Amino acid sequence: MNHAWFPHSPCGPGCLGGQEPTVGRILRTLRIAGLLAVVLLSLLSLVLLPVVGRTGRNWLTRAIFRGVLLAMGVRLVVHGTIPGPGRGALVVNNHTSWLDIVAVNAVRPMRAVAKLDIASWPVLGWLVSAAGSIYVDRANIRSLSGTVTTLADSLRAGSMVNVTPEGTTWCGLTHGRFRPALFQAAIDGGVPVLPVALRFRLRDGARTTAPAFIGDETIVDSVRRTAALRGLVLEVHVRDEIAPGRAGDRRELATLAERAVDDVLTPATLPAEKHWTSSTVEVAP
Repeated sequence: MNHAWFPHSPCGPGCLGGQEPTVGRILRTLRIAGLLAVVLLSLLSLVLLPVVGRTGRNWLTRAIFRGVLLAMGVRLVVHGTIPGPGRGALVVNNHTSWLDIVAVNAVRPMRAVAKLDIASWPVLGWLVSAAGSIYVDRANIRSLSGTVTTLADSLRAGSMVNVTPEGTTWCGLTHGRFRPALFQAAIDGGVPVLPVALRFRLRDGARTTAPAFIGDETIVDSVRRTAALRGLVLEVHVRDEIAPGRAGDRRELATLAERAVDDVLTPATLPAEKHWTSSTVEVAP
């Protein structure tokens, strides 16, 4: 059941590109096959998670998600550093594609807050659950306070948890308002908020909306369209932490995080690859 408070994005099929360079049918097929192979290997690796320890789990998780990017021909470019394990933090980012969580975990594996229906998805749902995701039932607003409590407990215990506070996906050229509800967990848990801006572009620097997962399309439709792209680059911009106590309440905290992401997404032009600074880390297929 939908409610008036449901996040809503005006983005739809008309927002998607269409002029981006594409690869041939054979390479598209190989990419899809590679993706399926990575998913299969990740399912087989689930039996190892209880015995490899935290370091082993992080290494394995990062390898799986980087394998997804490799299979899909996506170049990952990281600006900045996500801190290692040891203390809790609420990591928030703009939400454009199913590749968002792949990119974040390819940089630094962490738990996530996901919508409840993902748990019932075949294959992906198993993986998301195995990663220790915290589910939120968007159809039941009364359950939100319990989700915030669970999230705050996890953050207080030292977990780093990824949240997409827009609540739905946008095309990538713009994004929605960061809704404040889940930011309360960072306040209750006494942990910092780490904003991360994700931006899709092509090799020549042109922005692209083609990887967006929007409207009524299925995940299969989005995967196929993404697999067809030539020279797709996914930039991860890690912004400065927002320390505990800097914001007066959750609304101000959400606004500070949103502005940090806007600082990256707002510029109309992007630097070409040859202009990247020495602080940039590339993970290329």
